[in-house]
Amino acid sequence: MRSSANVVIIGGGIIGSATAYYLAGLGIKDIVILERSYLSSGATGRCGAGVRQQWGLDMNCQLAKASVDIFENLREELDYDIEYRQGGYLVLAHNETQVEQFKRNLSVQAKYNIPSRLISVKEALEICPYLDTSRFIAATFCPTDGHANPFLTNYAYANAASRLGVEINKFTEAREILIEKGRITGVVTDQGTIRTSIVVNAAGGYSREVAAMAGITIPTYSERHQILVTEPIEPLFQTMVISFQIGIYTQQVPHGSFIMGISEKEEPSHNINASWHFLEYMVGQAVQILPIFKRLRVVRQWAGSYNKTPDAQPIVGEAEDLPGFFQAVGFSGHGFMIGPSTSKVLAQMIAGQPPEIDVSPLTYKRFQTGKLILEPSVVG
Repeated sequence: MRSSANVVIIGGGIIGSATAYYLAGLGIKDIVILERSYLSSGATGRCGAGVRQQWGLDMNCQLAKASVDIFENLREELDYDIEYRQGGYLVLAHNETQVEQFKRNLSVQAKYNIPSRLISVKEALEICPYLDTSRFIAATFCPTDGHANPFLTNYAYANAASRLGVEINKFTEAREILIEKGRITGVVTDQGTIRTSIVVNAAGGYSREVAAMAGITIPTYSERHQILVTEPIEPLFQTMVISFQIGIYTQQVPHGSFIMGISEKEEPSHNINASWHFLEYMVGQAVQILPIFKRLRVVRQWAGSYNKTPDAQPIVGEAEDLPGFFQAVGFSGHGFMIGPSTSKVLAQMIAGQPPEIDVSPLTYKRFQTGKLILEPSVVG
């Protein structure tokens, strides 16, 4: 392990790996990633892997659209098949209030050339013929939304970063961030100390603990969210079906299995053990929207950490109280889908360049000033 580096990134998920890749592409040398386990061992490897552009705020639409633009070309750019597929997102509206909100969302999305539209129940059935039409009154659909393999995407970024000279230290835990006279001087790990003046907190579920090492208090917290996978069957539909009201999402992945998850009321914790309670609740809700699921058999389920903030929006940027300490954390379940653009913007900020998307509202100081960012289209 190097004894010094220009930048030390704590966390080897999509944010850490992609930030390292984009930083190296900007000419920054001597970058080190510290991952206490294996790549994708945290939230990246446990997520639903959807890629959605249907948001209600300008900044989120910008980040999402920019990420889709990256995802569409990532296989060629990184020379790695990430199994990216654009089958669209079908977002169900259950009442007139939601329909009106979706109309407002669409007006924002249109500003960034996101090709989403409001559709009728009949049109929704043309996209997904197995829906229970008594459960919704309209929907929105964006054909360029989609799905990618999170493991392959993360590995693609990590491998490309390695080719550019980034050192990735797996099974290496950050223990302490050294600070002298208000400046970062190094990171102590269980394998030794690395001298550096720049640290990136990309620690996902443990973002709060890493920030605390730097003397920074952030209001992130982790919740257990669970996912189940069915046996693979013949193709039924390509789109991701999602409901903000129920907190449910489901999609058939390329090899034929359905992946699905639903929001549950959980106490903050680092518990990532799966439960039979989730299985019972998930199945009960899913078959109400898609009765055909009664015919499916569940193969397995797992749990992971949703690292959340009080307004379900991430913290991105340099800490005002500690120069050189950058963060991209608290994505509240959206880290994978906006990971490419967020990482690119963060790399530009670290390199001292003006970011291509203004993410200044995502400062952690907003929780002290009360300037919360209230996105109307969030799943749990």
